[in-house]
Formats: sequence, structure tokens, C-alpha cells
Amino acid sequence: MKMIAASAKIHPLSVIEDGAVIGENVVVGPFCHVGAKVVLKDDVELLTHVVVTGRTVIGRGTRIFPNAVIGGDPQSVHHDGAETTLDVGEMCVIREGVTMNAGTTEGGGRTVVGNHNLFLANSHVAHDCILGDHIILSNNVMLAGHVKVEDRVILGGGSAVHQFTRIGRQAFIGGLSAVSYDVIPYGMLNGNPGILGGLNVVGMARAGMEKATIHEVRRAFKQIFEGEGSIRANAAAIRDEYANSVPVMQILDFIAAESDRALSSPNRGKG
Repeated sequence: MKMIAASAKIHPLSVIEDGAVIGENVVVGPFCHVGAKVVLKDDVELLTHVVVTGRTVIGRGTRIFPNAVIGGDPQSVHHDGAETTLDVGEMCVIREGVTMNAGTTEGGGRTVVGNHNLFLANSHVAHDCILGDHIILSNNVMLAGHVKVEDRVILGGGSAVHQFTRIGRQAFIGGLSAVSYDVIPYGMLNGNPGILGGLNVVGMARAGMEKATIHEVRRAFKQIFEGEGSIRANAAAIRDEYANSVPVMQILDFIAAESDRALSSPNRGKG
């Protein structure tokens, strides 16, 4: 049995399977297909030719453009057919041809997308990815499985992210870059292979970070990546010095955390 709010507007040329839950003021344009285990929360809009399938929740106010396929099975040879989930947050914009896959059993069974994110045409979010808020995936960006992207990251067009990679908050990934290793918060990575070229100073300033704080982060960056020891040893050595600096501590905590991937650096990837 469908559960469709009285205020929802469903085009007669779309298919809403029995069991779907459709919230208040939802708009479903023509030629869309909404699966039996899908939840469309209030104010969601599917423009036309949109497929939302699997056990998928689409958050309030999210808009999905033509030819997007959201909630499909994970593209993994290890997928055993188990029922896994995709959760998409509020006020996201999902443009033409975007694909997002549900999780895998071995990866925890969930793909999670936060709020206020923008996914440009033909970008892809693979199984078991965890995305924060206010993220931009430009055209043709590809996230492999198990990738974690923190808040306010921008990924330039055509960039590709290796599975299990982490990208720290407010990092900037240049177009066509290959992200094979973790990228620190506020980092700026470009190239193939991707090289950490410095800090996303423009993004930091646009976010309202004070100049003195930016200079403090730049000084810490040099100590971490230009010091005599290893990256992790250098980072550990300066923790007390920057204990009162929130952005520097975010970088140091990111470096100290366990990860399946090595860290991007100004030298890693150079021939």
C-alpha cells in the first residue's frame, strides 16, 4: 500500500510502487519510477525520468534532475544481494545523470549523504561512502567505495577518488585530479597522481577565517610537511603548540586517525 500525502503532486505518467512513502508537498514529474521501499520526505522534487530505488531515503527539500538513478545496488563483486541502504540528506541538488549506490554488507550496509550538497551532472557516489554537508561534486566526479568526504569539500570536474580514501573538511580537489591518498582538512590537491600543493587559502578566507588564523594554519602546514621527521611524527610534535587552534587541531586529529590509505603530501606522487 502506498502512503502518499494529500498535498503531493504525482504525475500520472510516473510509477510509485506499493510501499513507497511520499511526504507533504512532494512533486514527482513525468516518467519517474519510485521503488517500494523508498521514502521521499516533505518538499522533495523529482523533475522527470528519475529512478529512486532500493531502501532509500531522500531528505526534505532535495531536488533530483532527469536521468539520475539513486539507490541502486552497489557496484561491487562482493555484493551478496543483501538489503542495504542509501540515506540522502536535506536540501541537496542532484543534477542530470547522477548515480548513488546503496552500501554493502561488508562496508556496514549504508551509504550516507549529508545536507545541502550539490552533485553536478554525471557525478557518482559509490557504495559505503560517507559524505558530510555543503559539499560540491562537479561534473563527472567519481567517488569509489568507502570514501569519506567531510564538510565543505569541493571536488573539481572529472576528479576520481580511490576507494577507502578520506578527504578532510574544506579541502579543494582540482579538476581531473587522481586522489589516491588521504587529503588533510583545508588541503589543496591537484594532478595525476594527485599532489598536495598547499592549503585552500581562498576557501578558508571565503568561509570567514581570519587572516591570523590562516597564517597559523600555514605555519603548521610547513612544520608538518617540511620538518625533518615523518609527517605523523611532525604532527604529533606540534600538538601542544597549537592546542588552542581549532583548524590546526582538525588537521592534526585527521593525520593521527587510523586509515586504510597513506597521506597525500607535497612529495608523494612526484617522480
